[in-house]
Amino acid sequence: MAGYGVRRRRSAHQLEVHDAELAKRAGRALVAADERMRATTDELGFAEAELGAAATKQLSEALVAVRTHLSDAFRLNRLNHEAIPGPADEVRARYVRIVQLCEWVDDVLDEQTSALTDRIRQARRAPEIIAGVRADSERLLAHLPHARETIERLAVRYAREALVHVEANAAEAEQLLGFALHSVGVAERRRAAGHPEQASVALEASAQSVRRAATLLDSVETFEVEALRAESTLATLVEESRRHLAAALEEPRSRRIADTIGELRAALAALPPAGVNTDPFAHLSRLREARAVLDAAITAARERATDLIPLVSHVNLAIKDADRHLDVARDAIAGHPGWIGPEALTRLAESERLRSGLGHSLGGSAATITMPDQDHREQVIAMARRVASLASESLHLARRDIDAFRSQGPGQRGAPAGGGARWGGGSDVMGGILGQR
Repeated sequence: MAGYGVRRRRSAHQLEVHDAELAKRAGRALVAADERMRATTDELGFAEAELGAAATKQLSEALVAVRTHLSDAFRLNRLNHEAIPGPADEVRARYVRIVQLCEWVDDVLDEQTSALTDRIRQARRAPEIIAGVRADSERLLAHLPHARETIERLAVRYAREALVHVEANAAEAEQLLGFALHSVGVAERRRAAGHPEQASVALEASAQSVRRAATLLDSVETFEVEALRAESTLATLVEESRRHLAAALEEPRSRRIADTIGELRAALAALPPAGVNTDPFAHLSRLREARAVLDAAITAARERATDLIPLVSHVNLAIKDADRHLDVARDAIAGHPGWIGPEALTRLAESERLRSGLGHSLGGSAATITMPDQDHREQVIAMARRVASLASESLHLARRDIDAFRSQGPGQRGAPAGGGARWGGGSDVMGGILGQR
């Protein structure tokens, strides 16, 4: 017992040390958060003078929330320093909450001041950005004639459909550059008039327009290179497709392979003769798709040929298994008249009906059927498995009803659990059959 008392005193001392450290941590966090809020409030005043109130609205709203949460933290701290602060667990929980609130304040102010710093940095770089937008606009305007010549050269070689994504790029780029120069002028005037927020909006719009114009002009050059690559690839793919088509004709014929061979032939036949403007991207895509479909059909046919095809013996085994499940369910239900509910009886009736349909589809006994067609064998096996599944469900529901009936007292026995009316005396003779499942 002496050792137990020593351990208790040691645990209590460790808890006191932990609580003292937690209190110091909460105090430091409160002081730091309060100083951070005051510094951020000062930064907000400078930012409003430089950017305008609208640009600093989010930070202003964040500071309101911060003050509310810090007030809660100081209130909790005062409670912990009252003459009777309450149980130790409550005091400890308050200190933990104070630390959490201060950490939240730091996270919110970090996020908002970081975004505001970026806006201030951009505002201070406004003259530099304006000069860059003007220089980029002049450079891209000088490149417009070359882009138009490239589009005209492409129109001589390729079909109109191939140029649909680039034929208007030069005109669109010229319009965007005109808008960019106009927006730069607006930004300069708004900045000189003392409206930094409006100047920032106009400057951002001009910069985006210049970037978009540069992308449009670059895509013209990229298209010409990609079109040449597509033509080269198309020539190689045509030769490969013709060899592939000849090899496909040697494969065992099936309807699917015949259809895909026809699709590849149509794709090859759709290629225009030499000297005719074409769309190499469209023809390349169609040939690739036709090749992929034919490859998939051949692969599937080969796998089907090499797969283990369900034999007649497999069919017989599936039917025997279905009959065994059905017999067990029948015997279980017949051995407990009046105990079985409608759900189990319905499943049994469905299983028997499907088994009758299976017999009609066989056209004779399972032992004498050959069934050379693979699809027919697979269909019969699927039907047999469904018969067995329904019979198993019926047996499961019957077991549930029997267990529920047995759990009732002699004076309480009435309708079975499944809802059916009891119409005769019960027997436990077939209990062993249920145990097999």
